[in-house]
Amino acid sequence: MRQATAIIIGAGQAGLAMSKRLTDRSIDHVLLERGTVANSWRTERWDSLRLLTPNWQSRLPSFEYSGSDPDGYMTMPDVNSFLGQYARTIDAPVMSNTTVTAVRPAEIGYTVTTDQGDWYSPNVVLASGACNVATMPAIAQEVPTSVKTVTPMQYKNPDQLEDGGVMVVGASATGVQLAREIQASGRQVTLAVGEHVRMPRMYRGRDIKWWMDVTGTLDTRYDAVDDLPRARRVPSLQLVGSPDRESLDLNTLQQTGVELVGRCAGMRDGRMLFSGSLANQCALADLKMNRLLDSIDQWIGEHAPHAVFGPAERPEPTVINDEPKLDMDLTDGSIRTIIWATGYRPDYSWLHVPVLNRKGRIRHDGGVTEAPGLYVLGLPFLRRRKSSLIDGVGDDARDLADHLAFGVHRKAA
Repeated sequence: MRQATAIIIGAGQAGLAMSKRLTDRSIDHVLLERGTVANSWRTERWDSLRLLTPNWQSRLPSFEYSGSDPDGYMTMPDVNSFLGQYARTIDAPVMSNTTVTAVRPAEIGYTVTTDQGDWYSPNVVLASGACNVATMPAIAQEVPTSVKTVTPMQYKNPDQLEDGGVMVVGASATGVQLAREIQASGRQVTLAVGEHVRMPRMYRGRDIKWWMDVTGTLDTRYDAVDDLPRARRVPSLQLVGSPDRESLDLNTLQQTGVELVGRCAGMRDGRMLFSGSLANQCALADLKMNRLLDSIDQWIGEHAPHAVFGPAERPEPTVINDEPKLDMDLTDGSIRTIIWATGYRPDYSWLHVPVLNRKGRIRHDGGVTEAPGLYVLGLPFLRRRKSSLIDGVGDDARDLADHLAFGVHRKAA
């Protein structure tokens, strides 16, 4: 059985950032990766996807974007190249094509079983990602068999879809991007809208991510929010990373012909039922967006009153049909495909350590679990609002590496 002082499971941005932090502390370790570096970015994303963060915000420990388009947005091949270059630069000890099948407690530490042999380590960092499994509501099981159902992890481009109407369920970043792309392919799209976070791509001449960065919004710590479980469930921003830096919201989708309905509330006799709260959901999203923009205006007044920015122009309120549909017949052939853009969850089916709650989520305090030497990294709002971003894992990895190193040195003393 091979051994290391620390084992990192996953070689995406979180695992690589942790590797660099451990190397800086002279802690020997290995990264176990089921595929190759950036495997999820390479194999589980649709063809046209770009990062929602500008290139300048692609920052990892001792490494950052150095290309000629800092305000652009990386394609998936760009992300793969960026992370691959980072792994080579830091000489990350990655064991590729090594699938972890079990992690179990040992007398001291953990046994990690893989399809390439077993490992032992007193420290294990779970950096396998938050988006391993696409989630679908229970009503997905009641959809008529004549309607094909697809998740964003299966979707690649419109050409793979049946001819005819498409229902996209979920209006966060994934849902609105797929709705726009599929509508442009000539298929009529119906978008089922629940809770969402509306945001302009540009505000006062700067990218909204620039404002969130400079004002410190993304640095908000997990121990400084009132309702942390709620903060960790906030949907992704309605943004798209496009070369022309366009905003993508429900108004722009309707202008292209996308039909809006409320949240999917149930199925009855082959009919999808929709919530009547569509207008309220949109009004709430508009309110929260304007609160953030107000905070940016206030920051300018307090910190940069003499700086030259664009005018404080606000997006128009979301316009909703006075009588949106409350149900739709899924047996009449008008809808041929449903895409469930209803979120993701991590997969810890291989983790045999009692740190999971009843929903299969890891109980942790800023990435430190109750099991000694077991850590998790790369989850939403793990230690900071930016934890799930490429730009955020470096700070979280530094904190967890400090915690891990303290335990290593204490045991050695």
